[in-house]
Amino acid sequence: MTLGPRVLKTGIAVALALYICFILNLEPAVFAGVAAVFTVQPSIYRTWKHILDQMLTNTMGAAIALFSIYLLGDNPIIIGLIMMLVISLSLKMKMESTIPLTLVTVLAIMSAPGNEDLFFTLNRFLIILVGIGSALLVNLLILPPKYKKNYLDKVQSIFQNMSLLLRTAVSNEMTETSFQEHSKTLREDIQKLEEQYKIFDEERGKMAKLRPLDVREIVVFKQMLKTLQQGEEVLENIEEHYFQSSTNKEEDQLFDAHLEQLIKYHEYLLLKYKGMIREQDDRSEITIRDKSGVFFEQTMEQYSQNKAQKWRLLIIASSIVEYTFHLQRLDQLIDQYYKIRNK
Repeated sequence: MTLGPRVLKTGIAVALALYICFILNLEPAVFAGVAAVFTVQPSIYRTWKHILDQMLTNTMGAAIALFSIYLLGDNPIIIGLIMMLVISLSLKMKMESTIPLTLVTVLAIMSAPGNEDLFFTLNRFLIILVGIGSALLVNLLILPPKYKKNYLDKVQSIFQNMSLLLRTAVSNEMTETSFQEHSKTLREDIQKLEEQYKIFDEERGKMAKLRPLDVREIVVFKQMLKTLQQGEEVLENIEEHYFQSSTNKEEDQLFDAHLEQLIKYHEYLLLKYKGMIREQDDRSEITIRDKSGVFFEQTMEQYSQNKAQKWRLLIIASSIVEYTFHLQRLDQLIDQYYKIRNK
């Protein structure tokens, strides 16, 4: 079992919040721990934005809770209605992520005896703020996110899985259970990669002055994502259409061989980005484009001979050609990135 950075940060933030409450003699400290759990985020920008949102909605929740106690009392029905009101207001403010902690704040204020005291309310609110502040401090100082390394590691992991699936999709060598498990993992990992790219884009747009990121490199990362997404689409089309087309051995070899070429090209591009390819060994993208053109023409010939059974092959071939275009685009962007960086 491995513990990710966010898991470690959450544990440290909770411990720090509890210690601060102990030192300041704030009780009950458990609310600070709960606040720390809800506040830790996967990026510095998201943590900062989340804290600002939490401050706003928690202040609102504390104020509503205090006024409700004075005006309406604190019986369970009133508490439930106030909870509904706070949820509605948070949704109206488009701060859905702050709802759990805001409700904790309201409940902490309204559910304890002696809650009519303003100082009691401020005490509970301060405990919540201790938890929020602890999470921010931990996220800034301990194990700061390594966006680039994490992203590239995930790209490599996804490619390894995708290449296995593409290499065996036409030959149908994997068992159905194993193929479906790997396909499910591929879909989930690409979704995670999409989320990582969003974090990249947020950091670039919102935290550029504090954490400068190379815009050209981010464009390369975006194209890496698009290329993997297109590879996944090729797999989906093969799974849905290929074995419905009554293919022969010649067609199997045609698709299998061309997919192998594209996988090798994709692997080559990832190595090229890492600087592991010698400059004189750089291959021409024209070769890949020409081979894709020949591949599509051969597929069209198969289609023209038996349109009723072979039309599905055109869907697959079109997605494969689109995959080629994305690979070529990635090649161009990598060249441009290194050309400008090495000036």
